[in-house]
Amino acid sequence: MAALWQTAGSGVLETCGLERILEALKLLLSPGGSGSSSLQITKHDVLLTTLKSNLSALEDKFLKDPHWKKLKILRDEIANEAEWRQDCMDVTWRFTSQTLLLLLCLKETMIRLAVEFNPGKPNPRTPEAAPALSPDTLSISQQKTVQSVLQFVVTLGVCPYLMPGVGVPVRYRTEFGAVVQDVVCLGAAPSAPRRLYTSCKVLLNVAQHASLGSLIFCRHFGDIAAGLCQLGFCPTKRKPLNPEEEVLTEDERALSRKALRDILDQVYQPLAVRELLILQGGPPQSCTDGKTQVMCRAPAWLRRLCGQLLSERLMRPSGVQAVVRGILEGAGAGAAGGSDAEATAADWKKCDLIAKILASCPQQSLSPEDYYRDICPQILDLFHFQDKLTGLQFQRVATTTFIAMSRERPQLAAKYLLQPVLAPLHRCSNTAEVSECDMVPGTILVTEEELSRCIEDVYKVYVVGNEPLTVLVDSLLPVLGVLFSLYCFTKHSVSHIRSLCQEILLWMLGKLERKKAITSLQGFAGLDKTVPSLHSLCHFRAATQGGIMITIKEAVCDEDEDEALYQKVSSEQCQVEHLGDLLSHCQECGLAGDFFIFCLKELTHMAVENEAELKTKPFSSESLLELEQHQTLLVEGPERKLLVLQLTAVLCERMSEQIFTNITQVVDFVAATLQRACASLAHQAESTVESQTLSMSMGLVAVMLGGAIQLKSSEFAILKQLLPLLEKVSNTYPDPVIQELAVDLRITISTHGAFSTEAVSVAAQSTLNKKDPEGKREEQQQTSYERYSNVSYNHLEQQRSHCTSNQTSLTPNAPLVPQEVREPSITTNQKSGSITTEQLQEALLSAYDPQIPTRAAALRTLSRWIEQREPKALEMQEKLLKIFLENLEHEDTFIYLSAIQGVALLSDVYPEKILPGLLAQYDGGKDKHTLETRMKVGEILMRIVRALGDMVSKYREPLIHTFLRGARDPDSAHRASSLSNLGELCQRLDFMLGSVVHEVTACLIAVAKTDHEAEVRRAAVHVIVLLLRGLSQKATEVLRDVLKDLYHLLKHVVRLEPDDVAKLHAQLALEELDEIMRNFLFPPQKLEKKIMVLP
Repeated sequence: MAALWQTAGSGVLETCGLERILEALKLLLSPGGSGSSSLQITKHDVLLTTLKSNLSALEDKFLKDPHWKKLKILRDEIANEAEWRQDCMDVTWRFTSQTLLLLLCLKETMIRLAVEFNPGKPNPRTPEAAPALSPDTLSISQQKTVQSVLQFVVTLGVCPYLMPGVGVPVRYRTEFGAVVQDVVCLGAAPSAPRRLYTSCKVLLNVAQHASLGSLIFCRHFGDIAAGLCQLGFCPTKRKPLNPEEEVLTEDERALSRKALRDILDQVYQPLAVRELLILQGGPPQSCTDGKTQVMCRAPAWLRRLCGQLLSERLMRPSGVQAVVRGILEGAGAGAAGGSDAEATAADWKKCDLIAKILASCPQQSLSPEDYYRDICPQILDLFHFQDKLTGLQFQRVATTTFIAMSRERPQLAAKYLLQPVLAPLHRCSNTAEVSECDMVPGTILVTEEELSRCIEDVYKVYVVGNEPLTVLVDSLLPVLGVLFSLYCFTKHSVSHIRSLCQEILLWMLGKLERKKAITSLQGFAGLDKTVPSLHSLCHFRAATQGGIMITIKEAVCDEDEDEALYQKVSSEQCQVEHLGDLLSHCQECGLAGDFFIFCLKELTHMAVENEAELKTKPFSSESLLELEQHQTLLVEGPERKLLVLQLTAVLCERMSEQIFTNITQVVDFVAATLQRACASLAHQAESTVESQTLSMSMGLVAVMLGGAIQLKSSEFAILKQLLPLLEKVSNTYPDPVIQELAVDLRITISTHGAFSTEAVSVAAQSTLNKKDPEGKREEQQQTSYERYSNVSYNHLEQQRSHCTSNQTSLTPNAPLVPQEVREPSITTNQKSGSITTEQLQEALLSAYDPQIPTRAAALRTLSRWIEQREPKALEMQEKLLKIFLENLEHEDTFIYLSAIQGVALLSDVYPEKILPGLLAQYDGGKDKHTLETRMKVGEILMRIVRALGDMVSKYREPLIHTFLRGARDPDSAHRASSLSNLGELCQRLDFMLGSVVHEVTACLIAVAKTDHEAEVRRAAVHVIVLLLRGLSQKATEVLRDVLKDLYHLLKHVVRLEPDDVAKLHAQLALEELDEIMRNFLFPPQKLEKKIMVLP
């Protein structure tokens, strides 16, 4: 073009503006005489006539209009420089040639105008003024004109000359395209390949200008790329005999290939990927109705070429992102993150397609390892997009690709995907070697961002992907201990990764083999030191941005050894508790039950272990290493035993009765209990608790054999595992009842239930009848057995097992109790009036039984009869009251709580007869009743007040006087109890409180300001909270005379009270008062329609 500039002269280009060129282009696009605003007409002759008339009109303008002279000179100069033939019999090609010439004129003019543009210096007085616009800038209307011209050029000069299967046929796009396909004359010179080559070459020349290039590639990149593919890569049928017969020279084909690669590198990469996928086409389509037109499949050479080009796009920097965006944006989601992005991210089919593409190693790659080395970092980057919708798409694709690669090539995936993701956790594991430079205290091993990103990535891959592949599970298993330590740390504060850690741990424990899962849980609890865990030098710390980081611990000074030891013990205890919380979510899968059984077996192993032999065995060795190992063994043994006991206690507390999910676990539980009983007998450590535990275990077996569940033959085979243990019990246990029951159970199991003795049925029925109506049996039995157990390991093990047996009953709400307990043989579903005198006498006798469970069960039975208003029981109210009051003195919580419940229920039936005596007993001094008894009576009075409800106003005077006198008692616990009961009473009196409100207020003010005990002051302030909460909006009426005094008291407590709990109660009371006054001053507006009848 340099020659063109020299021949044309600068004056021509100065006078030939953009407007004249665009006017010429509009003239070519004018509809002519069709009377329509579009050339998309269906008649071929009309289309040809219109094209001819527009070409003639353009030539007339060039010849007759002097204003068009400069443009004509420029066009002629460019035409002379052009290398293609412009005169042709085919009017469509003549039209295309003229249009291409005008586009070249437009490009050259825009370049010249940009070169000559010299904007002046901006005026500093008006800095807000917009800078001068470059003269080569196209307006919106001019851009639309150019876009229309480009559409005509592509439709007439590119699409008709594409081979079948190359690109999308123009006839399938618009009706006008079908017309153009029929009017193009392919037989006229120049040939079709030459026309295609000329159109693509000129368009690429025009596209060198940035503004015009964006207009061309934005809409027509696919057609131009299809043309270049055909020109450069389409195989020729035969070699031409002479150069004249050659349609395109080899140099032109090479230029086409180079141009294709250049524009692929130049354009937006997702656009290139999408267009290449379209060119590559899909699988062959079949037509079933015979009417639908089926597009030709892309030829084999084009499919191979597109696959090669796509692989090159993928291997480029950020190629993975380009491929993902190209497929997702081409799948109907618009730009990534657009309105349909969420729906696209939820489409697993598209994600699977991308995953298969990314997981397949292309042929251009030297080896799969080289491919994975280049691609895997880009796949991991897909997890970390900040935009929510874009990140949602990319994360779904990354997760699916991660799993696909792990499935196809697990070793490479472990090396290039899993190792980078898990590197922060491996860095702080006790199996990792910490370098000396990182041993400095305070050194940050894992930053906050690294740890958060690691946990989030693991969650997306493992939990969201939910594919338990072997390589995934095996890679995460070594750092599971570090992950659990992180989970325990997050439980101490608010952290956004706590739920992620919990979900990952639960997923892994559920997918692991049961044996490996139990081993991992042992490592979490500290029972198995071989399981990898957090490095001893590392610890977690809160970071500045609200996250967590891992640092090297500070060195411990000699003065801080006690504090460090306390922190270590406290940390271990917290870990056991957090492990219990974690296992509470694993009950349905059976893992919690299996681990609980493992703990029971450890207790049995502890029972048979001879500690005395280890301690008294003489040790003779001159080696310091052996001596140190011996001392370590002596320390680790008791430490492990205490840890097992603590773990068992936590599991007993946290697990529900549905901990066992199958009969195998139940049998294992019973077997562990029987083994521990036999071990205790061997060591002559048999006790009451042991006898009761054994009875309950055998009662559980009797329940299963008695018809509580329908047993199958395979389940009887599992029960046969108990036969040797039952035989041992029947031969060695001293109690003849237990021996007989063991023999009968062996017979029933051996005969698969065909023969069952009466003893088995009685034991099963007795077990099922022991039902706790309030669901508190577990806690109370545990406390009662603690009273009867000593500090030895054997007894403590038996207590934990006994508590657990209550939790693991086959029948919900039916805890197991010893078979030999003589409770009245009644069922819980008896109707009122169905008890007999013999049953009542049996219950009364059992209420004096020395065995705690028997006595407590009898008291509960009597309470239930009172609640059901059994006439025979109510006739003996005085005797029942005497029984309950006597058992009120018992020290075991299981007994006295049952007695409290009985007295409260009896007082609800006969309050006039029983309430005065209770008030006198509560108001008596220390010389009459102990403090513990008075406190228990206070609990009874509180339950009576709650049970009476609105009827409590009848007994207002004696109750208030008793509680006010109790507020002046010398004992602080009794004062606090009286105030607590006073609060419960005032909460229910409402307007009946009016006459004594001054006395109550004076008492509360005096106690809150002058009492020396913090718990009494707390109770006084809490009374105000209950009073305001109970009265609610009535407080302004009931307390109108003392409301100001109460407000001043609360403000005094908030300002001057040293106790934080009392301050908290006062703050709560002020909030209640604030809410009451707001509603009083600003009542809610109600839209009501009133109808009034006028007189």
